[in-house]
Amino acid sequence: MGIMLLNAEGRVFTAKRLDNPADYWQMPQGGIDEGEQPRSAALRELEEETGIGPNLVEILAESSGWLHYTLPDDLVGKMWKGRFCGQSQKWFAMRFLGSDEDVDIAQEHPEFSEWRWAERQTLPDRIVPFKTQLYRDVLSEFGDV
Repeated sequence: MGIMLLNAEGRVFTAKRLDNPADYWQMPQGGIDEGEQPRSAALRELEEETGIGPNLVEILAESSGWLHYTLPDDLVGKMWKGRFCGQSQKWFAMRFLGSDEDVDIAQEHPEFSEWRWAERQTLPDRIVPFKTQLYRDVLSEFGDV
């Protein structure tokens, strides 16, 4: 599941992963726990990764279906303990109702080294190459938001 978090100016929250030294920026995303609904998982993951609680967002839209990406051959078997070769994700567009001071990526189990707001059209160029099409699909899904 993934989150396209928009600020008041329509820019998107992006963050740089701690575990990748390359200059790639991603939107918050994560897994869905057993028995958890995608919407609840999105709010939980957003708070775990950014410190932004559910009271600071408004859910604007949910993807009509599940969006997919596949790992490149050289990463299959190396990521996620070799159990998966890609992911199917439900995506949510959310409006951020707080201020930049409400963002705290220094969580108990941090995933990001830094964060910034980005223009929507730059997202596919900022993500790891194997997720470029996924980000294009997310932008297409939430084009009116």
